[in-house]
Amino acid sequence: MVDFLIGLFLASLIVSLFTTRLYRLLLWYSMNSLTLGILALSIGKSLDDRAMFITGVMTILLKAVGIPFVLKNLSVKFNFVRQITPEIKVQYSIMLIPAILVFTFYLSEPIVHMIHTNANYVAISISSLFLSLLLMMEHKNVAPKIIGFLSMENSLFLLGITATNGMPMLVELGIFFDLLMAIVVINLLFHKEELKV
Repeated sequence: MVDFLIGLFLASLIVSLFTTRLYRLLLWYSMNSLTLGILALSIGKSLDDRAMFITGVMTILLKAVGIPFVLKNLSVKFNFVRQITPEIKVQYSIMLIPAILVFTFYLSEPIVHMIHTNANYVAISISSLFLSLLLMMEHKNVAPKIIGFLSMENSLFLLGITATNGMPMLVELGIFFDLLMAIVVINLLFHKEELKV
């Protein structure tokens, strides 16, 4: 089940790199966050970790439902461009994505002996970080950059829960506080974009 969810997490992130419409990008981010929330619930259930279970529910409510809803409303409010064509050509992206995946599996090899979980999970988490960074870099519009930043936060969260088999509740609350600050920054960026137009 965990392997399937992590694969779905990575697949939703890869598909979002080729998306050319803002609402579809929000949909794929929502799917990415939903997968992460279900994964946290699954790990929390297997470890009998109540804090992890709470985190999974909060992830689904905030990231899979709340943030896409807020971003969609902000895009309507500020008349944001819905056509988001990537600056990097599709053929280059098709070559970059496997290169990133191979590179991260090679990168994670030295730390395999230091962790007690599946090394592939760590490699996929690190590759998700790089793919989120690629999502931020391949667009000029502010909305895909924001979604790339939020996807990067999802990747860090995935790394935390798979590498350590759960995180302390204090760390999780710190991540959600960072997310709250990100929402404030998002609002400011959207407002700044509106002033440019």
